[in-house]
Amino acid sequence: MGSKAHHYLTGAQQAALVILRTLIGWHFLYESYYKLMLPAWSADGKPLPPWTSAGYLKAASGPLARVFQWMIDGGRIGRIGWIDNTVKVSLLLIGLSLILGLLTRVGLWGALFFLALFYLLAIPTAGAPQPGNEGTYLIVNKTLIEGAAVGVLLTFNTGAIAGLDMFLTQWKGTTQRFKGSKVQSNSKDHVL
Repeated sequence: MGSKAHHYLTGAQQAALVILRTLIGWHFLYESYYKLMLPAWSADGKPLPPWTSAGYLKAASGPLARVFQWMIDGGRIGRIGWIDNTVKVSLLLIGLSLILGLLTRVGLWGALFFLALFYLLAIPTAGAPQPGNEGTYLIVNKTLIEGAAVGVLLTFNTGAIAGLDMFLTQWKGTTQRFKGSKVQSNSKDHVL
């Protein structure tokens, strides 16, 4: 771990940022895995139906809810399957990006986009326990907190601290130095 761009961060700070990025990546990856693997089997051995966002979107009450409800009610944009497949694949790609540290900034922007979308579909305004929720929320919920954490990660180039982005950057630097030294040696040959 380490990079010249992050020389002002201690090793513990760098590790904390990479751990945070990895945990958020795992959350996205597992959400995708779960949605992709359904239908599965319940504890009593009955098959579960395939995952769909239809129930979530129909129950949504946030500022974006009406737009998505209009799309799914009228069968617009290729019906609900298009939305479901986009969510599944996007969560998978974002999760892999953050865990592997590959195209990290793109993955973080994707995560922020989806978290903002999910939050704006269902802003918690009840302030009382809701069926199906594990906690009681008023304005601030886990989605908003995870979005804030992604915002923090966007202020740091965690891909340069650890991950495949770091190796790609080092490889590009080595390749450019090699090309530069080859050009210099060729120009000396022409002078003589």
